[in-house]
Amino acid sequence: MSGFSDEAAWWQSAVIYEIALISFQDSNGDGKGDLTGLMSRIDYLKWLGVDAVWLTPIYKSPFRDLGYDISDYCSIDPTFGSLDEFDHVLKALHAADIRLILDLVPNHTANDHAWFIESSSSRNSAKADWYIWADPAENGGPPNNWRSRFGGTGWEWCEARRQYYYHSFLVEQPDLNWRNPQVRAAIADVMRFWLDRGVDGFRVDASAVLIKDQLLRDNPPNPQAKDKPPPQRQTPVFTDDRPETMDCIEFIREVIDSYPGRVLCGEVQGKIDRIGHFYGNDRPRLHLPLNFALLDSQWDALSLQATIDAYLNAIPEHAWPVWVVGGHDKQRIASKIGKAQMRVLAMLLMTLPGTPFFFMGDEIGRKRVPIPSDRVHDPFEKLVPGFGLCRDPERAPMRWDGSAGGGFTNGDPWLPLEPGGTPNVAEQQRSERSVLALFRALIMLRHEHACLSQGGYEPLRSHNDVLAYRRTKGGAQILVALNVATEPRKWHWLGRGRLLMSTHLDRRSETLPEASILLRGNEGVIIALEAR
Repeated sequence: MSGFSDEAAWWQSAVIYEIALISFQDSNGDGKGDLTGLMSRIDYLKWLGVDAVWLTPIYKSPFRDLGYDISDYCSIDPTFGSLDEFDHVLKALHAADIRLILDLVPNHTANDHAWFIESSSSRNSAKADWYIWADPAENGGPPNNWRSRFGGTGWEWCEARRQYYYHSFLVEQPDLNWRNPQVRAAIADVMRFWLDRGVDGFRVDASAVLIKDQLLRDNPPNPQAKDKPPPQRQTPVFTDDRPETMDCIEFIREVIDSYPGRVLCGEVQGKIDRIGHFYGNDRPRLHLPLNFALLDSQWDALSLQATIDAYLNAIPEHAWPVWVVGGHDKQRIASKIGKAQMRVLAMLLMTLPGTPFFFMGDEIGRKRVPIPSDRVHDPFEKLVPGFGLCRDPERAPMRWDGSAGGGFTNGDPWLPLEPGGTPNVAEQQRSERSVLALFRALIMLRHEHACLSQGGYEPLRSHNDVLAYRRTKGGAQILVALNVATEPRKWHWLGRGRLLMSTHLDRRSETLPEASILLRGNEGVIIALEAR
């Protein structure tokens, strides 16, 4: 791995970029991104400055749910390419000093996976207990009231076994039985297959739901269910975030710890006050439980300071924070806060303590792409319509330029792109003050100043619409002040400083003679304090 440090905690100073490969770059005109397309964009990733990329699933799959329904964990889906092409991409990324994180989906497989085909064939098959099977209730119906996240019962009848199997997600995504040591061993073998090829870690999908209640107890009704989608009308105490789940995560961590310098990220659920459990204490769990608190926060200074404080207080003292502002399952934050505040968000993300994650397109301020009803792919929109759950607007192909195919494809893209051709990468690369230019400059600044990537954090009192805090390391001190209002705000601090960067990218390396600055509307600043 060219240029890589032997430091195991490389991920603490890394900036991580999520890519949905199907929407990143098409190389063969079929309208779907692929590994060859990714290879052609490594120069862009290097230019942007990211340290690692996380790929959504690229394994063999019928692709009913963005590839999270896996038919074979140890092969590449032909849509994306081959194992040889994967190896070439991994080698090229490493040569560019960029690490690669793969999605690990240990909770369920596709129903055409060889494991499930064998398990469903007979109660006496060698893999009979590899999935969650149960006899019918006394009335012949499902064993209990557990629901699928995609609507309806979570149980599906199998005539060959005369039993039901449980599926947390689509009916075609049967849940594996993590109480079975053989299942754990099989997933460990999957991990080793990819780790031996040189991947740098995994993001564990649905890590909070790996174990379900052994007694199959019914979930109680959700007292806050009014106006919620049907799948959310229960409180999933017997299906989600069970105590035994932590043992599963600890097992996965043991596997990855046998490969030095690898990282384990994870999709976790629940409120901020639960996220600390996913780090572990005596037995380590996830290095980076993904934290989406900024996406869920109200966008004002007081709410943001409370969100940040609550999260940092909820994680263990030894834990490394992580901040995620976009993803394949999350609505684009630019649609929530607007184009001007995307600059403020970028500065917030790159200056908070911890590891920043963002999703392809966030760096150009991309909003949700309108998807006509006849182009919808997302099963959420098909099975639970009318609640705004569709994720296709986030998953639309990357727009590299203003052409009809967006520089993404010469064919018909699998999902439509933005009408009008903007925002796009080429246009913003030509502008010295674009959102893309800001993301790149902030990543560079973060790499240049250990104070930002590794330093301590001290909150300052936020008021008058300005969110503020201090980063410290050794004798270095950096102040960050973010105006979340559209009008100017004056901000005061103690000491003398030098302005390192403004979100407007028109003020840099200015000496500030007084301990105050007039922040323009939607402006954030980074100030290096002079040593006393």
